[in-house]
Amino acid sequence: MNARIGFLGFGEAASAIAGGIWRDHRLHAVAYDVVLSTPDRAGALLDRAAAVGVTLLESTARLAEAADLILSAVVASRAADAAASIAPHLGPAHLYADLNSVAPATKVRVHECVTARGARCVDLAVMQAVARHAQGVPMLAAGKAADELRARLEPLGFRIEVVGEEIGQAAAIKMFRSILVKGMEALFLECLEAASTYEVEDRVLVSLQESMPGMDWIGQAAYLTGRTAAHGDRRVAELREVAATLRDLEIEPIMAEAAAARLHASAPRLARRYRAHPPATPEEAVRVFRKGARP
Repeated sequence: MNARIGFLGFGEAASAIAGGIWRDHRLHAVAYDVVLSTPDRAGALLDRAAAVGVTLLESTARLAEAADLILSAVVASRAADAAASIAPHLGPAHLYADLNSVAPATKVRVHECVTARGARCVDLAVMQAVARHAQGVPMLAAGKAADELRARLEPLGFRIEVVGEEIGQAAAIKMFRSILVKGMEALFLECLEAASTYEVEDRVLVSLQESMPGMDWIGQAAYLTGRTAAHGDRRVAELREVAATLRDLEIEPIMAEAAAARLHASAPRLARRYRAHPPATPEEAVRVFRKGARP
């Protein structure tokens, strides 16, 4: 078996991480993604992989054969299924890290599935935007094999903080942080959409700047509208995982569900407007809800 990094799922996060490894170390990785079997999307996937030194493989069995360190980076709803698809091909030589934004309980299910075949498993949580940091994005790791994962990846430029030996601890930190982070995003969007009906978005944000000068309110509002436009579905899925986590704790997920509902309602409109006419300035970005903004 090759001591090689493999990606289970090769979307934005995996391609950004692989790209950083290729840029900084000229290290080839391998990957498997179900999109490879979709004729109208496979071409773009192959091009993206080739650009960052990644070889796409035709099955999870081939991925397990080619790599002994596997990073799972699929959509949140597929994290457990992805682990189940590769688990029969894993063994004691494998180290499996799940970096998906899912509930701690889902990480535990992934761990049970993977370790049943003797592999080690790590709960990995990505704490900032991967596109901006590549493999240097801050990550939290939990599990008995977390120190091993950090030792293997830090020489490649990864930034990993081990937070404990219990699977789910890293996921819990990310989930509960998202209540505030994604909740603020939802509040921004609701505020901007309401203010746009009177064309007073700028004045509202200037007033906030005067009252709470510690934050660049216009810049932050522009950043969050852009992130929602690009990744609204993913953010909604993460908040739904947060809500499920809170229910497991017998805490009513009032704010998490409300934030998910707001992002779900706003994301399609933002996506259409950003795709047709990307804002040129932060000031323009906060006016995307106006009737006159180009769809």
